[in-house]
Amino acid sequence: MAEKFDNLEEHLEKFIENIRQLGIIVSDFQPSSQAGLNQKLNFMISGLQDIEKCRQQLHEINVPLEVFEYIDQGRNPQLYTKECLERALARNEQVKGKIDTMMKFKSLLISELTKVFPEEMAKYKAIHGEDAPS
Repeated sequence: MAEKFDNLEEHLEKFIENIRQLGIIVSDFQPSSQAGLNQKLNFMISGLQDIEKCRQQLHEINVPLEVFEYIDQGRNPQLYTKECLERALARNEQVKGKIDTMMKFKSLLISELTKVFPEEMAKYKAIHGEDAPS
């Protein structure tokens, strides 16, 4: 998969360099540079075709729109991944805390119910096993 990205990156770098050179030719256009301009335009067309071929190889890649928003804001897109991981870890800790609280509540509930309803809780423990709080 990495070689597909490397291939795309190479074609994009060539295309960007070709556009830069095309801009130089156009900014100081002389009739004698028409052949060079035509050549650069043809390189630009073939570069777009090469990029299109690379795009077809990478069609299964989905990029979240938030990544493009990061780029538009001038932020590093790798920060998106970092922030997603941080949010996932924080949410994981919240859920773990809720699970731990529920397990403690279940244990306490069974303990208190055993005091009030010993016969019923003995049946419950027989059905669910002695380790019912887990």
